[in-house]
Amino acid sequence: MRIIAGEAKGRTLYAPQGSQTRPTSDKLRGSLFNILGPRVEGARVLDLFGGTGALALEALSRGAAFAVIADNARAAVQAAERNARAVLGEAFDARVRVVKADYRSAIAGLSGAPFDLVFLDPPYRMVDAYGDALGRLDAACMLSEDCLAVLERQKAAEAPLPDGFECIDSRLYGDTAVDFVRRRQGSFPRL
Repeated sequence: MRIIAGEAKGRTLYAPQGSQTRPTSDKLRGSLFNILGPRVEGARVLDLFGGTGALALEALSRGAAFAVIADNARAAVQAAERNARAVLGEAFDARVRVVKADYRSAIAGLSGAPFDLVFLDPPYRMVDAYGDALGRLDAACMLSEDCLAVLERQKAAEAPLPDGFECIDSRLYGDTAVDFVRRRQGSFPRL
């Protein structure tokens, strides 16, 4: 596993042993970021269920301004922090925050400007987590007006979305599906 492009291109990423963390493949990540294109530049990124942090770190390498990586597995958080320090060096403290918490606690602890790009890649068995996380983020006013959420899921499973959100594109990569989700046009954040 490595950073595909940007200022940290080629940097090797560490993944913990075992099956608890399921890193997004280099091929899928490269394709995903080709689709996202210039949307990443200057973005505030949230990587819930962050695992190794590969998605957030790829975004930072490609010009995202700041990222939060959250996971509840100790080994994943250690891997994400190790990877972030290797990728960002002295910029670690200014550009990333790594949080050990389940997604509900992580969302409850968020503050600051809303996010422009959100990655949701929970364990495949947690199909309700996609909609629940988006609903909680929306209620906490942590999604920018034009925020794009990227949901990585098992192809055979549906990811139910909360009211006011729509899937604008979906791509298949073997047994994995990636959905691009945003607020439905005319739907505004709750105040």
